[in-house]
Amino acid sequence: QVQLVESGGGLVQPGGSLRVSCAASGFTFSSHYMSWVRQAPGKGLEWVASIDPGGGSTYYADSAKGRFTISRDNAKNTLYLQMNDLKPEDTALYYCTRPRSVRSYEYIYRGQGTQVTVSS
Repeated sequence: QVQLVESGGGLVQPGGSLRVSCAASGFTFSSHYMSWVRQAPGKGLEWVASIDPGGGSTYYADSAKGRFTISRDNAKNTLYLQMNDLKPEDTALYYCTRPRSVRSYEYIYRGQGTQVTVSS
């Protein structure tokens, strides 16, 4: 069955960096768009970034542009999100998804999430 397993979250100070990863299995990873979405405490899902199957095209929410980088390693069936210059408002549960469409928080499959907390 499809599995998406996120890792790499943690506590980081404002201005710091963090890379979260997502190990995918149970489907042909290299054939599908992938996305990161997040959910802050008390709020709904927010789309963060998407990447095309080959990794050549990427898409970012305005909140992520210039600070976050989505990438993938199709040989390892792994999705990444490099986050730089983190801000307290980036605190959220970050989910790896196989999305219904690019630039959308809606998903077909979703992992269990990894917590990112930005605080001094």
